[in-house]
Amino acid sequence: MFAMVFDGSDPTLREMSLPDPVAGPGQLLIDVSACGVCRTDLHVVDGELSDPKRPVIPGHEIVGRVAALGDGVSGFSPGERVGVPWLGRTCGHCPFCVSDRENLCDDPYFTGYTLDGGYAQRTVADSSYCLHLPERYSDVQAAPLLCAGLIGYRTLAMAGDAKRVGIYGFGAAAHLVAQIARHQGRRVYAFTRAGDTDAQALAMSLGACWAGSSSEMPLDQLDAALLFAPVGALVPAALQAVTKGGIVVCGGIHMSDIPSFPYSFLWGERRVVSVANLTREDGRTFMRIADECHLDVSTTLYPLSDANRALADLRAGKVHGAAVLEVPH
Repeated sequence: MFAMVFDGSDPTLREMSLPDPVAGPGQLLIDVSACGVCRTDLHVVDGELSDPKRPVIPGHEIVGRVAALGDGVSGFSPGERVGVPWLGRTCGHCPFCVSDRENLCDDPYFTGYTLDGGYAQRTVADSSYCLHLPERYSDVQAAPLLCAGLIGYRTLAMAGDAKRVGIYGFGAAAHLVAQIARHQGRRVYAFTRAGDTDAQALAMSLGACWAGSSSEMPLDQLDAALLFAPVGALVPAALQAVTKGGIVVCGGIHMSDIPSFPYSFLWGERRVVSVANLTREDGRTFMRIADECHLDVSTTLYPLSDANRALADLRAGKVHGAAVLEVPH
């Protein structure tokens, strides 16, 4: 099979021809049709996440068809469309797993990071962590749902019943979670890079009531701020934008250092929390919501062989919506 591989020698993926993987017990062999390009992939190749498997095939927003079943698999059939998310395997017995917090597992495996992912024509995945996908989305549209959508959903859920929600960094996750928030009757305020009028226009087209630079204050005080841009300086900015009792939720897996700020920004029972990974229940719940509200998924397409260009565009802030690799066969 053709694959784009990260070997750790520099932040560039290499084209390789590799043997097809084989489904082991409990696994699915999947013919990949599309794979989203996530900022986490960028953190892996840029060395901002430690200890990836090396070499590793990145990609954890995988859509494809079941080519073969490993021993003991149930609930899936050959030819069925499936999705593979970031959470690839958990231990099942640590204190977090046994208390329904498998996203915090002490011995987890992650697709495209410590397990080979979807920047390839074929992959294998533990069937227990694969997801059935709503039929209303094409393969390309479904790919961003598997991380941008899932992490966006978990980030929004951590905001509780907040009615006025600010979203900082209007990319792949933000453009999906904004639609979910509107579907739930919340007001959305979008914060972008200074001068990014395209992202601001996208936010307004998706129902935001205000869009502006992350250095601006919104028209109203926020009940919650969701941070998807990996910029630590946004934390004190968001704290100033939320009302007393409000929450700032950091939705990324990596963020630059948070600068010091006056205690007055935090006082008034404001909170700062992080999101770590996802659970299988998150996946099932989010896919039901995505089927109900028909998300408008904005994508920029690249052939699999152009994965390096997709990552470079994401690094430079040139991607609006979600970048997706189309996989040839």
